[in-house]
Amino acid sequence: MYRHPLPPDDLPPVKATQLDSLLLRQLEEATGKRFYQSCGPITRTLLSSCHWYFTTKTSSLTLIIICYDIESYWQITNAIPHIVGKLKLFSDNAKIRLCPPTQKGIPWELKFNEILDDGALS
Repeated sequence: MYRHPLPPDDLPPVKATQLDSLLLRQLEEATGKRFYQSCGPITRTLLSSCHWYFTTKTSSLTLIIICYDIESYWQITNAIPHIVGKLKLFSDNAKIRLCPPTQKGIPWELKFNEILDDGALS
């Protein structure tokens, strides 16, 4: 039988409590505010034309951007290098999930560490 090297009190909880969920949500909201403040006025305007938020449900920081029209979708797509640069301030292992308007395509996900490994935006 495998014995964990840490005492039981030092192990992570088996399941999240309501307090854990609340703290996680507060972290996501605070990250969103700081991220928005770190962006320039053009990126802020672009983000304001979309619905966006952070999530950490997949154990990595994910910026989800939902575009309501095709024009804002293409503008956000063009701003991805700048957005990635700002995300670098918050995590080396972040992702961006970009969702086009309904019936205009499928969402795509961009892993931040893959971009940097390729050297495309570093």
